[in-house]
Amino acid sequence: MSRYVFKMPDLGEGTVSAEVVAWHVKPGDLVQEDQVMCEVMTEKAAVEMPAPVTGRILSIQGEPGDMVAVGSELVVFDTDATSAAAGDAPAAKTPPPAPAEPLTQQRRATDKPAGEKQEIAAAAAANGAHTNGEKSSRVMVSPASRRRAAEAGLDLTTVTGTGPAGRIEPGDIDSALASGAARGAPPSMSARANATHAPRNGTEEVKIIGLRRVIAERLTESARSIPQYSYVEECDLTRLEALRKHLNDRRPPSAPPLTFLPFIVAGLARVLEKFPQCNALYDTARGVLVKHKAVHVGIATQTPQGLKVPVVRNAESRALHDLAAEIRRVSEAARNNKSPREELTGSTITVTSLGKLGGIASTPMINMPEVSIIGINKAIERAVVVDGQITVRLMMNLSSSFDHRFVDGFDAASMIQALKDSLEQPATIFID
Repeated sequence: MSRYVFKMPDLGEGTVSAEVVAWHVKPGDLVQEDQVMCEVMTEKAAVEMPAPVTGRILSIQGEPGDMVAVGSELVVFDTDATSAAAGDAPAAKTPPPAPAEPLTQQRRATDKPAGEKQEIAAAAAANGAHTNGEKSSRVMVSPASRRRAAEAGLDLTTVTGTGPAGRIEPGDIDSALASGAARGAPPSMSARANATHAPRNGTEEVKIIGLRRVIAERLTESARSIPQYSYVEECDLTRLEALRKHLNDRRPPSAPPLTFLPFIVAGLARVLEKFPQCNALYDTARGVLVKHKAVHVGIATQTPQGLKVPVVRNAESRALHDLAAEIRRVSEAARNNKSPREELTGSTITVTSLGKLGGIASTPMINMPEVSIIGINKAIERAVVVDGQITVRLMMNLSSSFDHRFVDGFDAASMIQALKDSLEQPATIFID
């Protein structure tokens, strides 16, 4: 046996350990070189760990949630095991099912969900075990149809099913109810509303690991360390919406439509040139506020793993369609868990939006070590007064938070007012 020890690698940026999030292999498994063995989490990003060699896994170190130090043993391989042992041979294949009945029944059966297909197969087997035409006592019916029959007081054992293996179809229940088979009228809505339900008991424990642990730690530190000041202002997006529709009507067929987000990011990049204290990071170790000339915008993105903030770099130098494409690219990479580490770090200010769920106002939490975050609420038509007349305008609120240690209330309000002006007069976003 040739033994190969794979140790936790140095993942860069001062990483001294990484958290095991999930294992995709176990001892005894035969793996190929570059096959993903596990996922680990640093303070910056999730990293998939590929197998460095081909071989059989002898042991692994670390349960999900455990921290493994850089340089510590992670996986031990037997590199001489290049083929599966006899005990790993695949199980004998299940004999193919008997030929189906007429095509219409076969199609109806195969169109069912997997659980219903199994139920039908079980019923067919049960019915086949009876002789002399005796029917099985098992009633085959979907949950929805069973509930409907119960509400109507219909005894399903009295209903003849016309579906595969005698399954009761919705039409069979219609026929039974039309013939007066129900014992009585279905309960009224008020009766159903007053019906009692069995109490729910028990608990579920979820270990907080991986990205969710990092999110929890960062937000706790943000809330504990930063005196956060929030400011909400409404914007009239009627002109911006007209421009957006105009540009979308003339976009190339292959180009996706523009949303409000690239316009907002473009406007923000222009405005921050006049408010550099809002485009800054606080270095706690040195006690220094680092103001950035480049605008690296973090795009808060909801993913199946949790909230991530991929970064659009140098937003100040990008044309509108380039900006829109880059926002879309980094967001999709984050949602698909394909973001490289460098795309999840280095933002100087963050934009967060819940789209149609954006509500009227919110209090977004600052993404440390940044000092500002811009929250976008939903755009909705409202009746407003313009030049003394009530009219319908497309309105949206900006809900933003600032680190009050470094951004005074006046500066925060002035920056948001400048952004509001650029969105309400969108031509100013594109002129010097």
